[in-house]
Amino acid sequence: MAERKASESGPPRTAQSIPGPSFPTHNSPRTWLLTSALSPLQIRLIRLLLAHGDYVVACLAPHEIEHEGRSAEFRALVDECKSGRKDREGWKDRLRGVRCDGKVMGQCSAAVAEAVQFFGRVDILLCCRSDAIIGTVEEMSTTPVTQNFVRDQFETIFFSQINFIKATLPTLREQHTGHIMILSSIGGHIGTPGMPIYTAATWALEGYCDSLAYEIAPFNIKVTIVQPNKEIQTLTNRMVFTPYVPPPENEVNPAPSIREMLTNVLNADPETEIEQSETDVQIRYAKLAPSTIDKLVLETVHALTAIGGHENPPARHIVGFEGSIAVRDKLRTVTEELEDFVEATLSVDIDPHEPEKEGSMKGSPAGGGSAASNQA
Repeated sequence: MAERKASESGPPRTAQSIPGPSFPTHNSPRTWLLTSALSPLQIRLIRLLLAHGDYVVACLAPHEIEHEGRSAEFRALVDECKSGRKDREGWKDRLRGVRCDGKVMGQCSAAVAEAVQFFGRVDILLCCRSDAIIGTVEEMSTTPVTQNFVRDQFETIFFSQINFIKATLPTLREQHTGHIMILSSIGGHIGTPGMPIYTAATWALEGYCDSLAYEIAPFNIKVTIVQPNKEIQTLTNRMVFTPYVPPPENEVNPAPSIREMLTNVLNADPETEIEQSETDVQIRYAKLAPSTIDKLVLETVHALTAIGGHENPPARHIVGFEGSIAVRDKLRTVTEELEDFVEATLSVDIDPHEPEKEGSMKGSPAGGGSAASNQA
């Protein structure tokens, strides 16, 4: 895409321009760097950002941009930007697609450099890469191929996003302003049977960013974790289904089957794409009706744009009432468990004001049992 025209409103963002000393005001254009741009959610987000007058550097994973079905909507958006429509004026000058594999640090650094070269700065880094490995712990232990899924899941959700963050931080520090947004899911709070590695990688990324927020706060760089419902990220990105391992006969598993729920949704659409390998590993992209996608993702899209427009954004935002209720119930359970833990711990604590007496110390066998027996 071409460099921004000087005739457009606001200061030009060229390689020679000096980045502003502060974060753009609420209605000012911002430069967004999206670590992934081919999901239906990201496409709708880009369209909304361009309509607002923002600038977007969209990173395109090579294996996805070459997938005709996966990249079709992004290519249509590019054609729309070039269409010459009056309501799309200037869009082609404010969108730049970059082929970038987040697993390669050098490519992440090159994407950041290209954003600075063409638009002068990076205001918001949106980490939004997501694939989901669907399968139980035992199902991921069946073959050498599935045993590598643990590493693959962390490479996609965790390490690739860390590469983008590390590549962007020098630019944000030099600007002394910026905003890192993490599009996660409520999986950052709640585990899901059948998605243990997806949940683990999500928790890892959120823990990393919670710590990162303290380190970069002195540089006036903010961090926000945005958590929509888990199915939003799952149904708008690639899903990898491990080979199914049936439970032993005459045994009933009370845990809900995420595999069955997702399969039912996908099979309801005759246009669902299924790629099956010789190892019975299935790779699927859900093809949902546009109206269904809008209902699924637009609340999250508007949340991202609203948070990106805040000069003092929240550290964490749960999207949607149902997700908030689910997380609240989970936190209530954790709180109750902590209260029980405090009760158990008090029974073995040593009173610092009470002189120690041989054989009568709290927690000793003579003084009411061991710590292990009291906690039990």
